[in-house]
Amino acid sequence: MLFYDCSTAPSPRRARMFIAEKGLEIETREISIAKGEQLSDSFRGVSPAATIPVLITDEGTTLTENLGIAAYLEARFPEPPLLGRTAEDKGEVLMWNAIAEQQGGAPIAETLRNTHPSFKDRAITGPASYAQIPELAQRGIKRVDAFFDLLETRLSDREFIAGNTFSLADITTYVFVDFARVIKKRIPTGNTATLAWFDTIQARPSAQI
Repeated sequence: MLFYDCSTAPSPRRARMFIAEKGLEIETREISIAKGEQLSDSFRGVSPAATIPVLITDEGTTLTENLGIAAYLEARFPEPPLLGRTAEDKGEVLMWNAIAEQQGGAPIAETLRNTHPSFKDRAITGPASYAQIPELAQRGIKRVDAFFDLLETRLSDREFIAGNTFSLADITTYVFVDFARVIKKRIPTGNTATLAWFDTIQARPSAQI
């Protein structure tokens, strides 16, 4: 297998943590978003949408989405299970993974890409140019606040985001909560359940790479 990574971006970090939790060592190539390498002709030959992460499977299939990468690796290397073991767990893991993407990751990206000078005319990922819209950033901040409230409610009586064990849902949520620092948002000091969960996930070896 071959894994295309970017050490500074949240989406490839999610795949990197998943790979580490599976105990896998996969050949990796670093693609620098800061240098615009994702837009190069050579990389777009791998990922036409110019997005990272990418996993090239042993069978030669190109997987360019985190959920596809996770599903493939889970099927090939089922232990430890990161997508849930029971039918109920599987449903919860994928549900909360989607919630974290839509209600956490999306507004953080919306805020960053519509305010930071580095993303001028790059407000949406991919090869096309899109102008920044400041109003979207204002909305994004409010949505991030709501996401933190949602997490505190969810974690008030449980150890993990979905099911009874660490899963993809924890990886996705953790990466986005940590990445919120780029828009100067952190877990509120009063959200003690979320802070305790965050510290637990941050202590895992996969969170250190």
